[in-house]
Amino acid sequence: MAPPAPPLSRVFAELDPAPSPVPEGRVGAPALSEREVHVSGSAELSARPDRARVSLRLSSRKEAAAAARSSVSRRLQYIAHIARQRGVPEENMTVTEDFSRVENTYQMEAEVCIIFSDFGKMQDVCNLLIEKLGTSVTISPPHFYHTPEAIDTLRRQVCVTAVGNTRRKSQEVCRLFGQALGKPLLIKEEETKEWGGHIDSHLSHSADSQTLQERIQNATAHASCRVFAVFEIKGKENRRNKLL
Repeated sequence: MAPPAPPLSRVFAELDPAPSPVPEGRVGAPALSEREVHVSGSAELSARPDRARVSLRLSSRKEAAAAARSSVSRRLQYIAHIARQRGVPEENMTVTEDFSRVENTYQMEAEVCIIFSDFGKMQDVCNLLIEKLGTSVTISPPHFYHTPEAIDTLRRQVCVTAVGNTRRKSQEVCRLFGQALGKPLLIKEEETKEWGGHIDSHLSHSADSQTLQERIQNATAHASCRVFAVFEIKGKENRRNKLL
């Protein structure tokens, strides 16, 4: 039975040898004094959701239309008042109403959607409304998601971090051989991946039994990036400057 093959080694850095000078009298390209270090580097970052949407449902069924409307209207005004007190902008609150006749009664239903960027304020508002309104309001579990701007920021950060890791790795390789790192000659993005996270959507498929922290964790977005870079090698490292 043949022995198992040794595991493949991943090359993350390579020093190009200095090119040989062209002998005198021979036609050819001029010798290059620069040398290069080729390095691959990667990074992985995550971002918690930056928004949460909470839906509140109200309803009233009365024999008189005005009474049904008034019952829901008072609670809507109270909800808006509490949200504004906690710093929620008016544009982050959306109200939809539905009025119907059911047998010999009138039914008024309303839904309030509030978008929060501060999850602590969200908890304060929801707790206070449950305390004051009780069963007359139904509050859905929060739906956490990312705005497009938050996802774009994560993409930029993971790419910049990968490039920074690549440069540091290049510096370590150069120091190992007593060389000084020069300017970048090539930086190429080889692979990017994204997973997890929720984009802005009114639909949430999360289980109602999840805790708040579990919902935030499940909505956390992840991104990874791998880059390939070529840096110039300037020459011997100036150890006198290094000691200074």
